[in-house]
Amino acid sequence: MKPADYHDLLAEVLIPAEELQARIAELAVEIDRDYRDRDLLLICILRGGVMFLTDLMRRLTVPHAIDFMALASYGAGARTSSGQVRITLDLVTSIADRDVLIIEDIIDSGHTMASVMDFLRTRQPRSLEVCTLLDKAERREVHVPIRYRGFVIPNRFVFGYGLDLDEYYRNLPFVGVVRSGPD
Repeated sequence: MKPADYHDLLAEVLIPAEELQARIAELAVEIDRDYRDRDLLLICILRGGVMFLTDLMRRLTVPHAIDFMALASYGAGARTSSGQVRITLDLVTSIADRDVLIIEDIIDSGHTMASVMDFLRTRQPRSLEVCTLLDKAERREVHVPIRYRGFVIPNRFVFGYGLDLDEYYRNLPFVGVVRSGPD
């Protein structure tokens, strides 16, 4: 079945492309300052974090390596988390004694990120921090220490710029809010 035109699903543009890119540039400056002379490893949480990672790392001047993890906490086609986190793709790189920065697209309840951090701590990184593009702070059920945050957003279902809507529309250059019902 062919997906709908995203315009039919979009209630509003929450964060325009220009604002996203400006904030990502600011985050890169902060990360460059904080990780100067350190052994930085960026771990991107797939799939939603890819666009954010790509734009962020293009702006970083500090040397860094990258690796990827994929997690499942949402069932196929689901729009809410099951609460149980499974690792579907693990790291290739050892993180022992490395400065690790997790790159995530969005943190809402905090359950997924808290589980990932607990798991990664068992591998003894020198430091472990989180950089998220979007923070749904009002939905937080579990504390997650977020070192770098792009935007705090309201508790609305968003898509675009790496975030999917039923696995589509990750390619949009902005973050949009899903229309809640028929017009």
